[in-house]
Amino acid sequence: MSSQGQPIRVLHVVTRMNTGGVAVLIGNLMRNYDTSAFEFKLAAGVCDATEEDYLQAVARDIPAMKIASLQRAISPVKDLAAFFEIVKVIREFKPDVIHTHTSKAGLLGRLAGIVTYPKAKRVHTYHGHLLDGYFSKIKTSLLIKIEAMLAKRTHRLIAMGNQVKRDLLDAGVGRNEQYNVLFPGLVAVEQIAKDKARVSLGLNQGDIYCLYVGRLTQIKRPDRLLDVFAELKDRNVEVKLLIAGEGEMLDYVKARISNESLNVELLGWQKDMSAIYSAADILILCSDNEAVSLALVEASQYGLPLVSTNVGSVGDIVINESTGLLTDLNPTALADAIERLARDAQLRGAMGHAGKARAEQYFSLERMVKDHGNVYGSI
Repeated sequence: MSSQGQPIRVLHVVTRMNTGGVAVLIGNLMRNYDTSAFEFKLAAGVCDATEEDYLQAVARDIPAMKIASLQRAISPVKDLAAFFEIVKVIREFKPDVIHTHTSKAGLLGRLAGIVTYPKAKRVHTYHGHLLDGYFSKIKTSLLIKIEAMLAKRTHRLIAMGNQVKRDLLDAGVGRNEQYNVLFPGLVAVEQIAKDKARVSLGLNQGDIYCLYVGRLTQIKRPDRLLDVFAELKDRNVEVKLLIAGEGEMLDYVKARISNESLNVELLGWQKDMSAIYSAADILILCSDNEAVSLALVEASQYGLPLVSTNVGSVGDIVINESTGLLTDLNPTALADAIERLARDAQLRGAMGHAGKARAEQYFSLERMVKDHGNVYGSI
């Protein structure tokens, strides 16, 4: 509630609501905020042809103002048009807080706020960061300079993970006192009995299934994922891989599965993941860069042990030798971790139980909504 006794008006601006962690987080905030204290609006750009639109596929209940010219690809003409569309939204809504998400929306949304409605407080969330694995050194250096400049005109910076915050501070983006580290929060789940889940998916009851959930895009390293399972095949380790997701590397993945006769099943994008998580035994993540991956949190909610490359803020959810196993970027190290868990049901159970308890403590929906409300109220 504002000092005038009116709800605090918060405008969320995001480049696109493609199915993934950012869209899920914003969707959860939009659905669960305190309507007596806040009024939320969402302005979102459009998805790429290779991406699923979360607002159409899953979250049709969430109203959004579509900005047709706001998209992932860089286009000076469309980006300028998107800037003026955001300006129009700000003038109409007159927000108390402009909360931007993702890189391009963070640039255009904050600039639009500074130019159009400087009295609004500006908040930006780094759901991850673009400092590693995305661009060349020259482009990354330019991006850091832009983010450092924008941080000086931003009232609060939110980092989704402790390592994300440390990396940004080390790069000179913002000051320590500007940051809040807020973990993503998810709706509590109802687990399906494993045997029933496997029947519903047509999976074999006695097999070990490792699950990958996410976009098939370079930063997520589906090539490394398939390297891991090619090595497990050579070792005669009987583990089957389930892939839930799609992306621009889907054709590459299909070709390798076929050419190398890998034991992999492609599930595509799924509106309801409950049966898939319930049916799996292990979750794997192979990324070059991550914040706190929602797939890791979701898997922990279902009691799955986690195997992941030790990148970004993954260590906030994967506690090595407790909730899962962290490795370097080497496919052999990942294969070793999968093989260890595949051969030890007791270890899988112990790590899954520890991960579930951690998810309930640190990654609840209630905590995330409360933390964001506290940020808005404090500024």
